[in-house]
Amino acid sequence: MKAGPLFYEKNRLPFGSGQRSIARLALGLCGLLLAGAAQAQVTFPVNGLSEPREACYAFTHATLVKDAQTTLQNATLVIRDGKIVAAGAGAAVPKDAVVIDCQGKYIYPSFVDIYSDYGMNTPTRAGGFRGRDGAPQFISNTKGAYGWNQAIRSEVNAVDLFAVNEEKAKNLREQGFGTVLSHQADGIARGTGVVVTLANDRENKVIVKEKASNHLSFDKGTSTQDYPSSLMGSIALLRQSFLDAQWYKTAPVKEGVNLSLKAWNDNQQYPQIFEANDKWNVLRADKIGDEFGVQFIIKSGNNEYQRVKEMAATKAAFILGLNFPVAMDMEDPNDARFVALADMKHWELAPTEPGVFEKANIPFALTSADLRDVKTFLAAVRKAIEYGLTEKRALKRSPKRLLHC
Repeated sequence: MKAGPLFYEKNRLPFGSGQRSIARLALGLCGLLLAGAAQAQVTFPVNGLSEPREACYAFTHATLVKDAQTTLQNATLVIRDGKIVAAGAGAAVPKDAVVIDCQGKYIYPSFVDIYSDYGMNTPTRAGGFRGRDGAPQFISNTKGAYGWNQAIRSEVNAVDLFAVNEEKAKNLREQGFGTVLSHQADGIARGTGVVVTLANDRENKVIVKEKASNHLSFDKGTSTQDYPSSLMGSIALLRQSFLDAQWYKTAPVKEGVNLSLKAWNDNQQYPQIFEANDKWNVLRADKIGDEFGVQFIIKSGNNEYQRVKEMAATKAAFILGLNFPVAMDMEDPNDARFVALADMKHWELAPTEPGVFEKANIPFALTSADLRDVKTFLAAVRKAIEYGLTEKRALKRSPKRLLHC
């Protein structure tokens, strides 16, 4: 199965029958994107008869949703060798095309999640924060010419770790996703992300862009070193790494080869995504970015609506999660007295965050990251719309400044 257009029967739309303009949810990378490339030499042996399926297909008489503003009636979509080559009301049908009549059906671009860990193994910490002799671990135990702290993993490339996971891909496809930007969520410097489609195919066929982003956070991840042991330490290590990397550009002889710092410098060419997950951490990350001339794309939590003016002042684009808090159990008065008013207000207001960002003209994309169950993604989007996000903005392609591929 190729990741590409999504087909829905009339009145069976992802956001309910009342919504007819489904295009890109604010999760875009590059627009209409399909896995598959032009026919080339086969590098994998075929066990059995060779049956290449790449051909030309024409989907006719469809309602084609091109973007949040444009819906084409009685349109034709032409796909050749796995790529869209024509889309429009007057698109010609090639003579060699397999024609599929889509009368009464809708065709939508698939969604793209730009903050995912799809295809990555869950990071696990080996042991505690002490060495075998019980002494503190001050230096990285990673073998090789890497940096001194295990939380700085800028040399990690998600493309090297990626493996197709059909079960997870199926769940994402059922929510309308066709492509994701995936990375290994481990450490303060996490290395580069990879753009992949959710097709059920070999890794060779689903990778779209090997290195598309650079990822950072304040979380030391699975590092077994004692340092950093606090948020202050994480900030200090992050700032020191920026300074060390600038110094390493001069090729200092006494440093020798440091693959972590080399990768850090190489990764600066990509969009910089910072996982903050809290309104105050957003401001801390932005201050570090300002210090070193980096404009981060911020992965937020759900409480940034509480300081929306400060969020807007960062001039950052945001990736908003939809993991809204669940209702507290208030049936028993003895339990209810332990629920803070601030927690109750957050439960009430967290779903307003996308709508608040829209009203403040802050660029953002939505992500399925952090959801307890990815199958609740569309329900969470509907809830955000209920709480103030407009349907048009929910379906609008993310600003180009978020990512390019």
